[in-house]
Amino acid sequence: MKLKTRLVIAFFTIIIIPVLMAAMMVSMVCRYQIGVVEKNYGITGTTISDFTNSMQVLARVTEKPYHELKDMSEQASEMEDATELDQFNKKLENKNAYLLVRKDGTIVYTGSDDDRVKAVIEQLPGYGDTDTTSENGIYLGGDAEALVKQVDFRYDDGNKGSAFIVSDVSNVIPEVGQFFCEILIGIVVILILTSAALIIWIYRAVMGPIGKMQTAAQNIKDGNLDFELKPEADDELGKLCQSLEEMRGRLKDSAEEKLKYDKESKELISNISHDLKTPVTTIKGYAEGIIDGVADTPEKIDRYVRTIYNKATEMNTLINELTLYSKIDTNKIPYNFNIVSANEYFNDCADDLSVELAAQNVGFGYFNYVEKNVRIIADPEQVKRVIHNIVNNSLKYMDKPKGMINLRVKDVGDFVQIELEDNGKGIAAKDLPNIFDRFYRTDASRNSSTGGSGIGLSVVKKIVEEHGGKIWATSREETGTTMYFVLRKYQEVPVNE
Repeated sequence: MKLKTRLVIAFFTIIIIPVLMAAMMVSMVCRYQIGVVEKNYGITGTTISDFTNSMQVLARVTEKPYHELKDMSEQASEMEDATELDQFNKKLENKNAYLLVRKDGTIVYTGSDDDRVKAVIEQLPGYGDTDTTSENGIYLGGDAEALVKQVDFRYDDGNKGSAFIVSDVSNVIPEVGQFFCEILIGIVVILILTSAALIIWIYRAVMGPIGKMQTAAQNIKDGNLDFELKPEADDELGKLCQSLEEMRGRLKDSAEEKLKYDKESKELISNISHDLKTPVTTIKGYAEGIIDGVADTPEKIDRYVRTIYNKATEMNTLINELTLYSKIDTNKIPYNFNIVSANEYFNDCADDLSVELAAQNVGFGYFNYVEKNVRIIADPEQVKRVIHNIVNNSLKYMDKPKGMINLRVKDVGDFVQIELEDNGKGIAAKDLPNIFDRFYRTDASRNSSTGGSGIGLSVVKKIVEEHGGKIWATSREETGTTMYFVLRKYQEVPVNE
C-alpha cells in the first residue's frame, strides 16, 4: 500500500472512527445514565435531549412532588402542620430541592439552611404573579441560582399563602454532570486509542523500510556491497528501497569493474614490459655487436642494421596498437560513417589483401554474394582496420606451409555478413569464448615470435559494435578459424506524402 494511500486512510480514520465510536459511547452512557436518573428520581420518559437541558431535567425531577404539593395545598390545615411540611421537605431533599412556605408576605417555613435561601426569598414572585405548572418553573438568577415552582392557596382564615419548590441550579443533578464528564473522558480515550493505533500502523510502515535503508546506507558507507535490500511493499518507500538496491548493484558492478580494470591495467603493464623487453634486448645486442666490431663485414653490418630496424618496427606497431586501444576504450576515435556500396568496398579490400598476402606467400580467395545495389552504413577506414586486424591475427598463428585465407561477403537480410576463414592452427574450445576479451592471448607463454599485445580482437569487437553489428568466431584445432561479423545495411524508408 502506498504511503499516500496510508495517509488518506489515516486522515479519514481519525475523523470517522472517533465520531462513530463517540456516537456509540454517547448512546450507551446516555442509556445507562437515563436509567440511573429515572431510578433515583422516580421519573420516566427521559430522553437524550433532556440531558442537554439541565433545567428541563430539574423540572421533571420535581414534577411528582409538585402534584403532591398541589394536593396538600387544598387542605390548608396541612400547610400549617410543621410535621407534614418536614416530611414533604425530606422527599425534596432526595431530589436536590427544598420547600418554602409564605403567608401574607411572611416566610413561615424554610426547608434549607443554605446561605442562598435569603437571596431566593428576596426574588420570590408574589401571590398570583406566576402561572407555573408541574412541567415548568421560573428561574431566579443572581445569587439565588434556583428553579422555582409556585403553588398558591388560601389558609382557613382567608390569608393568602404560597408554597415554593426550590431546586438548586448551582448544584445540577449529579448524574447529568457525570454524564458529560464520562462523555468527555470517553472521547479523549477514543482519540488517544485511535491516534495511537494509526501512529503504530504508519510507524511500522515507515520505520521498517527506513531502518533497512539506514543499515544499507551504513554498509555502503563502510564499503560492504555484498548484501541485498528487498522492498517490503510496492509503495513510495518500497520504490526508494528498490532505487537504493539498484544503486548498490551499480556500485558493486562499478567496484568489480574497477578491480577488473586495475587487474587488466597491471596485466597490460606486465604484457607491455614483456613484449618490449625482447625487441629492446635484440636491438641492444645487435647495436653492441656493431660497436664492438663483431659485425666486421658490410654484409654483417647490413644484416644487423636490418634486424635493429625490424625490431624497432615491431615496437612501433605495438605502441600504435596500445594508442589505438586507449582511444577506442575512451571513445575518443571520431567515426566518419558513410553510405557505402558493399560490392565496391569489399572488392577494393580484396584487391589490397590479395597483393599483401601474395607477398607473404599466403593464398587468398574472395567470394562476394551480395547484389550490386546493396549498401552499408560504415566508416570505411575503421572497417578496413577490422579486416586487417583479423587477417594479421590469422597470419600470426598460421602454422601451415601453405597458408590460405578466404574472404566471403553475404547478404543476410538487414545485414551484410563478412566471413574471414584461415587454415591456421585453430583455437582451443576453452579459449574461443575469451578471444575478444582485452589483453587475452591464447599463448600463455607470450611467445614473442607471434608479436602483438593481445588487444587486436578486442579493438575489432569494439569497432564492430560501434557500427551496430556483432562479431563471433568458430574454430577447429589444427584445421583453422573463421571470423564472422555483420554490418547494418542501408535501407531507404519511403515517405508518405
